[in-house]
Amino acid sequence: MTTATVTPLGTADGVCTLAVAGEVDLANAAEVEDRILDHTANDLVGVVLDLDGLDYLDSTGLRLLFTLAARLEISQIGLELVVTAGSPVRRALEITGMTRMVSLRPPGEPGPT
Repeated sequence: MTTATVTPLGTADGVCTLAVAGEVDLANAAEVEDRILDHTANDLVGVVLDLDGLDYLDSTGLRLLFTLAARLEISQIGLELVVTAGSPVRRALEITGMTRMVSLRPPGEPGPT
């Protein structure tokens, strides 16, 4: 069974930060999306997903991120992904063109101010 966790790391200045860890695939993508959406209120200005603890992301997980980015954009909420440069998850995000929709940054690097 595939497992993933979505852990709230806090909200500051209208930006909610969530850590997604484990594996996201067809078996659990809908549940992961629901957990993320549980924390994305319409009064936010941004959502940061820390994907550094993500070990695996299949095409269903990628679709989840594209759908989430589009949904948040409609609500005028920015999305930023934190993921290690050179990691398999980062490479998948770059190959699929996700960088045209959201910003990516490595862990430890401050977000836009």
